[in-house]
Amino acid sequence: MSIAQNPLSVEVTLPREDVALIAVEGYLDVDTATEFQHHLANQLHHGRRHFLLDLASVPFMDSSGMNIILRVYQEARGLPGSVHIISPTPAVRRILDLTGVSITVPVSESLDEALSRVDAHQEDQVEPAAQDGLQT
Repeated sequence: MSIAQNPLSVEVTLPREDVALIAVEGYLDVDTATEFQHHLANQLHHGRRHFLLDLASVPFMDSSGMNIILRVYQEARGLPGSVHIISPTPAVRRILDLTGVSITVPVSESLDEALSRVDAHQEDQVEPAAQDGLQT
């Protein structure tokens, strides 16, 4: 029986009906990425459109973790929805910055800041539709 060297813990809470807060603890790498992806896919399946990824307890993330974040970002954009990273550790923040992921996926320092960004994103989605209605 094999036990993962660096087990991953993922806790999902719902601060709002369409928002999933996903708190990750442990290494987010090739050995644990599938489990992380499973949790995200489950939330997509249940109609969540906005994903808040709390990475405060992730000491290390490799390209496998980044790829999953970028994939869920692409999926969420099509809903339309959003993905936000919350409080990445310095090592993870460095990887996000060096790879440019932090340019694409917003990084917040707190849950409240991320929720404010979700609200702003939703307003941006509603506003163009309202403007189109006024122009016709």
